[in-house]
Amino acid sequence: MIITKGELVTDSMTFAEAQRDMRQGYLSGALGMLTSAAIWLAAGLVALYMTPGRAMWTLFIGAAFIHPVSVLLAKLLGRSGTHAKGNPLGNLAFASTVWLILSCVLAYGVALYRMELFFPAMLFVIGGRYLSFATLFGMKIYWICGLALAAAGYALVQLHAPAAAAAFTGSALETGFAIAILIRVREQRGDQAPVAS
Repeated sequence: MIITKGELVTDSMTFAEAQRDMRQGYLSGALGMLTSAAIWLAAGLVALYMTPGRAMWTLFIGAAFIHPVSVLLAKLLGRSGTHAKGNPLGNLAFASTVWLILSCVLAYGVALYRMELFFPAMLFVIGGRYLSFATLFGMKIYWICGLALAAAGYALVQLHAPAAAAAFTGSALETGFAIAILIRVREQRGDQAPVAS
């Protein structure tokens, strides 16, 4: 079976094919990660030159643009920016997005208690979501990424790091992992081939 943009997937699609379809459509998630990194950077600058509270809202508001911007970038780079209709991993992507939104509510609650814990809490939240990307895209690097973000969040709390430092850390880590993923995509041209069985 060959899967093309927008084609309906049948029950004969294998798990590996579903993952390959997700990698093809979203460039293995790297563009969303780069967009997220830019938003973390903006939040860090706001925390540095304004207030941590405004930086928190910069991160929240900016996060709403991650998906549309990454889809636009994917299309500009010749990818579909979507997955095949009926790809069962689409449900996992949606569920992880809902989990992210609910976890942001928890991080906001943490900020009401102690603002300096907000960005480390968000590193845990984002790190947890990236763990599901390991299954979504079939890439072990997302395990490393998720755990690195969580470890950074823990270290920043222990160091009593300011909000700007935590936001810049999130940006740097996501940028680094996004570049590593893009290098992997370039090296493995098989991700660009049509899904076949």
